[in-house]
Amino acid sequence: METPNTNPLIVDAKDLTKNFGGIDVVREVDFELTRGQILGLIGPSGCGKTTTVRMLAGIYQPTSGYISVLGGQPSKFKAHVKEKIGYMPQQFALYPELTVWENLNFAASIYGMNLKREKRLSELLEFVDLASHKKKLARNLSGGMKRRLSLAATLVHDPELLFLDEPTAGIDPILRRRFWDHFKMLQQQGRTLFVTTQYVGEAAYCDSVGVMASGRLLLVETPDGLRRQAFGGEVVDLYTKERLVFKDLRSLRKLPFVQDQVTRLNDEGTGLRLIVDQASTAIPALVEWCKSEYITIASIEEYLPPFDDVFVELVNNATTNN
Repeated sequence: METPNTNPLIVDAKDLTKNFGGIDVVREVDFELTRGQILGLIGPSGCGKTTTVRMLAGIYQPTSGYISVLGGQPSKFKAHVKEKIGYMPQQFALYPELTVWENLNFAASIYGMNLKREKRLSELLEFVDLASHKKKLARNLSGGMKRRLSLAATLVHDPELLFLDEPTAGIDPILRRRFWDHFKMLQQQGRTLFVTTQYVGEAAYCDSVGVMASGRLLLVETPDGLRRQAFGGEVVDLYTKERLVFKDLRSLRKLPFVQDQVTRLNDEGTGLRLIVDQASTAIPALVEWCKSEYITIASIEEYLPPFDDVFVELVNNATTNN
């Protein structure tokens, strides 16, 4: 087996642009993917995710910009570099009239796999939970099973870098979670994954997340970093036994670690949502402030906004700034 490339930078894209019919469907995209990471590209349908991943895989040639994958340009990949890459398209691209086993066997033959082929295919079927369905025709598989078969075919040649285009599209939440369990296992085996998805909640499973809208990459951040970017800090929910009046709100806003935005959470006036610099230090300080103001705390905790809210906030912020 060839000695693996030890360069930590697997993908490097700068000002990546793709134009179709005079329209930029991907515009000036910048990001890096380092070895062993899972990078999720998240955004609604039609925002440019598939076009981006196809440029990375060498299927589309960029109109302009720079792109390096495994140290080379995708359009000039040599065979030994292509063998290090696995690409799973959004649409089912295998043969419906072949069985599960026959599809995998055919995929293996493309890469010239002979030695230990049967052992490899059996391991893959176990990995994607299709071992008991290996004699079933692909056309008779459920949508989720087809996605798992596609993943197995993508892995057949043991690639080190995976481009997965909406691998969880159209399947139920429980199966989506199982897919991400598979992806985490692949990462633990040393692989690097670039995953596109329209399910914003899947950001939580990634090491870093790119948020895409209307062909633009708004930012790339860690999941926690996305929340900070969206709301200007971390979020703390404070509930008290007594109603908090205007004087209390004004006093809270003057605390150095509290941002100006303080939001009421209920009509009773006993719940507040605060944006703070850092929740771990703000919560003890808020407890002390309540004591000094003779306010009884019912509960106080950090609130993690769901990624659906984070995404909406980031897109709204980008629209406002532009």
